[in-house]
Amino acid sequence: MDSRQLFVAFGPQVYRVVRPWGETPPTIKLGIISKCAVDRAGNLYICQRADPPVIVYDDKGRFARAFGDGAIVDAHGIFVTADDRVLVVDRDGHQVMCFDSRGHLLFALGERTRPRFQAPFSHPTDVAVGPSGDIYVTDGYGNTMVHRFSADGQFRNSWGGFGSGPGQFTTPHGIKVLTDGRVLVGDRENNRLQVFDPAGRYLTEWRGFYHPMDIHVHEEMVYVTDQVPRVVALRSDGTMVGACKPVLTLGHGMSGDRAGHLYFVETRTTIITRLEPVT
Repeated sequence: MDSRQLFVAFGPQVYRVVRPWGETPPTIKLGIISKCAVDRAGNLYICQRADPPVIVYDDKGRFARAFGDGAIVDAHGIFVTADDRVLVVDRDGHQVMCFDSRGHLLFALGERTRPRFQAPFSHPTDVAVGPSGDIYVTDGYGNTMVHRFSADGQFRNSWGGFGSGPGQFTTPHGIKVLTDGRVLVGDRENNRLQVFDPAGRYLTEWRGFYHPMDIHVHEEMVYVTDQVPRVVALRSDGTMVGACKPVLTLGHGMSGDRAGHLYFVETRTTIITRLEPVT
């Protein structure tokens, strides 16, 4: 065995670290990679703050396609829905753009280049879709709020505001929804995850993080990457299972596939890292 091979673990589960992962063609120059997401087939979508803003790799790491040139100012968050629609958060464009898996624009939430006070959007950060089809957006840098939309993009409600109390935020940066509909929000500068019901009512908070960056949910496990840098694995009741350091600097974005592979991207490098479960 190569002594340079790295392994990490969350509790009893061990992973092989594959770094770098993915083959990017020389015609594409990677910029700042922000976040990532995986579709039903196991293809990895990364978003970067350059053109093309969305790059797709198959599950073997081979380049598949890229799209979005000229459509996105500042790609910050990305989410792939159960039917393989691709939601991309354009932080400085103040929009969430919805594409099909080939890169055709389907619709957009928010008004282009029109930031709005306490309304969608002012520098949003991340997006997730719940089991009902509702779309949740962290409006992180300008409004410190969460906005909820129906599956067809109709505005439902907002909650949050600046502060450190229950239901308040200081830079809501990552968001995911559990299978039971609970909404997890990474409240970065408050060093916590807040837990809400599907309509935005505060339920509880989970502590023990330092500036949480992104959240990934796989079955009943929750993974949180923060600025220690490390990744913490928890059960869906908030009980910690384990933690490790799979990346060199800051795991700004993370995702995973149905087979249990975990992917990480860092804003300070152009490297994609994959963790492969070891039996």
